[in-house]
Amino acid sequence: MSRIPEPVQTPEGPTYEGRLLDRVDEEVVDQGAAFDIRTLVTRRGVLGLAGLGVGAIVLAACAPAATGTATTGDAEASTGDSTEGSGTDSASGSTGTADGEIPDETAGPYPGDGSNGPDVLEQSGIVRQDITTSIDGSATAEGVPLTFEFEVLDMANGGVPFAGVAVYAWHCTAAGEYSLYSSGLEDVTYLRGVQVADADGRVSFSSIFPGCYSGRWPHIHFEVYPDVDSITDAANTIATSQMALPEEACAAVYADSRYDGSARNLAQTSLASDNVFGDDSAALQLPTITGDATTGYATALVVGIDTTTTPTAGSAPSGGDGGPGGQPPTN
Repeated sequence: MSRIPEPVQTPEGPTYEGRLLDRVDEEVVDQGAAFDIRTLVTRRGVLGLAGLGVGAIVLAACAPAATGTATTGDAEASTGDSTEGSGTDSASGSTGTADGEIPDETAGPYPGDGSNGPDVLEQSGIVRQDITTSIDGSATAEGVPLTFEFEVLDMANGGVPFAGVAVYAWHCTAAGEYSLYSSGLEDVTYLRGVQVADADGRVSFSSIFPGCYSGRWPHIHFEVYPDVDSITDAANTIATSQMALPEEACAAVYADSRYDGSARNLAQTSLASDNVFGDDSAALQLPTITGDATTGYATALVVGIDTTTTPTAGSAPSGGDGGPGGQPPTN
């Protein structure tokens, strides 16, 4: 068990890792859930509290409502307790540490951020948590429910939560098509939205599980902006990447008739052969996941961003419409 350092006495009172103790007469481990959460969202706090059991209680209280066994990576199911994946401790995304900076990836041919045609980020209402419907409510995407959470950490400042950054996320439909671009969906804006990170660096989206089109592993695109006022210009992004979906969950979801063709496409690709995740089989881009194909899934991914490095990602040349039965996008 790691030894907990003694509190430091300051003129304002006793502190631990720079934070005033909520209960000055109690030990660090007895400060309560609010203090524990603030501690867990720092790299040093995770190391200091490892194995105490306090974190497990706090994380359970914060976890998404989806039910089922937690899994990570390439269909490796756990039995009971949540497993680690991409640096996270549970599907709530509570961790406070990242194994490395999130890899820069292409935004693909269908970003909808103005860099390749349509710009949904100029539309009023794009800042929203539920992205299953078009902004005007005229269309709704069908599929297995998915709640996905990103916990954004500021690696240039010791891995603290990157509060206030704006995260734009988008992904394909159950049929593998993209709103704003695919035939018949040019005026549809679902499966796209922006959220602003809270004090813990977290954003969460309610959506559907994306389909699998030919040539790509199932994924969700995202861009990170320094603040919500910056989203109107794609050149302002401080990170562009993609989250891979765990294989076991994909296989379960693609048995649903609404995902016609996805199971076949999934069987013809792998993380190792994917043109985006193939370098390291998405080592830092696979989330933890809980739930099932009946009630829906919840994922959580730690996103470490180092603003001292220069972003190298961007949009790719335009491709096809996507979809299991059509010409797939290239990214």
